This record gives sequence, C-alpha cells and structure tokens, in this order.
Amino acid sequence: MITVFGSINIDLVSRTARLPRPGETVPGSEYQLIPGGKGANQALAARRAGANVRMIGAVGSDDMAATALAELDAGGVDLTGVQRRGNTTGMAVITVDDHAENTIVLSPGANAKLSADDIAPGSVGVGDTLLLQMEVPFEQTLAAARLAKAAGARVVLSIAPFLPVEREAFADIDMILVNETEAGDLARHLGLNPGSTGAETVSRLAGELKRTVIATLGPDGAVAATTEADTISVPALKVVPVDTTGAGDTFCGVLAALLDEGADLAIAMRRAAVAGSLACAKPGAQPSFPLREAIELSLIDDPAFP
Repeated sequence: MITVFGSINIDLVSRTARLPRPGETVPGSEYQLIPGGKGANQALAARRAGANVRMIGAVGSDDMAATALAELDAGGVDLTGVQRRGNTTGMAVITVDDHAENTIVLSPGANAKLSADDIAPGSVGVGDTLLLQMEVPFEQTLAAARLAKAAGARVVLSIAPFLPVEREAFADIDMILVNETEAGDLARHLGLNPGSTGAETVSRLAGELKRTVIATLGPDGAVAATTEADTISVPALKVVPVDTTGAGDTFCGVLAALLDEGADLAIAMRRAAVAGSLACAKPGAQPSFPLREAIELSLIDDPAFP
C-alpha cells in the first residue's frame, strides 16, 4: 500500500508561443482547469501503475475542490484521508510554450493546513510506502516521515519544489528523489561540489547523506546512487515532447508503485523513466499519466529497454 501525504491543486494552464519576460504580456490559448498538485499527481501516477494508493491531503470549500479530486476519484485512489480546510483549494498557474517548457506560480490554499495528524493511526505499517513532496508545510512532512518510519514503512521524499533541506531532516527518509537542477542545489546547500554529470552529483549526495538518491535527467533518463555505492542509469523513452508538466511526478509515482510491489531498483527506474517520457507526449499533468499497460508495451517496443 502506498500512502501519499501531499498537495492537491487545480492547474490553470495556458499555452503560448514563448514564455513572457518580466513585465511583458503575451497572447495565450484558451485556458484549461486541470487537476494537479505534486501529491495528487504522484498518487494518480502510482495508482495507474497498478498500486493501491491512499491520498492524505486537503482541499478548500470552493467549487474547485471537486475538479481537483476528479481524476483521483475516477482512478480509484482512496480519498478517505482528504480533508476540507479553509476556503480555497490550492492552485498552480502554469504557462507552457511551444518548446514544452513551462513556468509555474503556486498558491497553496488548503495545502497549507495539512497536518500529519490527518494520517489515521495504524494506517501505515511494515511493507507500506509513504511518498512525500515539498508543497505542504515541511514540519508536517517531517512529522509524517517520523510516523511512517517508526511503523516500519519505506519513506520516499521528492525534494520538489526545491527547499534547502538540512542533513538532520533526512533522518527518517529512505530514498531521495530530485531532478538534475535540484540535485545540484541540494549538493551546494550541503557544502558539496556538484559533479560534472548527474551520476557524479547523486553519488556525492548518497555518500554524504547515507541514503539512496535518484535524479531524473529529462531526455537523458535517470540515475541513482545507493548506500552501497552502486550507480544505476536508465535511458528515457524517445518521444516528441508536448508538455513536460508532471513528468517528474509521474516518475516518482511509478517508481514508488514498482518498489511497493517488490521490484528491484533498476526495474522500477526503467518503468518510471518510460512513464515520465510518455507523460511528456500529451498536454497537461494528470490526464497525461500512462496506465501500466502502456508502460509495459513501450518497454516491449523499445529495444533500449530489456
């Protein structure tokens, strides 16, 4: 069982030829309201990859709440741990350009009121996975990690969006997920020199933190360094990118799903990398997340993946 403790948002998305410069207005497409939030994204990605998933989060009392939960509900994610807090559901304002690059402004809304106390006693235990991100109050994220670790669960932290995390914050974390930029930022924050490659950077982080560290590398796939000093690299699937929003969350959710069912790290990373690539080939975040069948078919079709 995977429990996701994290954010639930509405993504307000507009496409434009190029991203605006400061002070500039550019024409955009008709906007879309799409369910999002890193917590909800990762929960749905894990569920579509075949895991049993429970979402612990918060939405507001506004009309946006139902839309924010629609994909999770339709996908079969357990929403009994989702609370109604305050007036507004979290919102991300996203602009996507013709090169599939994006900018995001996040207003937390109800996410700011999420508490580790919302995790029901006894609901996370031995053999379970707790998946965390950085869009809810960090002290509550750490409290959730302590609770899950004490109960014998695997605890996975996605450091996104990046916040400067001190060493002691990783005491109850088993696995750290970052993108290449976040890996460099974390290394510098901890007083390390980032490597010239993603593999070097995660190796230095894993050695310093004594935790498995995985970095997504966009079109170059992903790389992990374990506490045993092993390095695992997997390639991305070749796709024509349409929108990269949510690709990293897809990777995190699918990785957690495969690990939760007992796959080894290399196999889990292969499928997570495929899923992240497939998510880039469609617009939006949650609507683009692939089902397990699509992931497996892509593995069969691409000779780069055994």
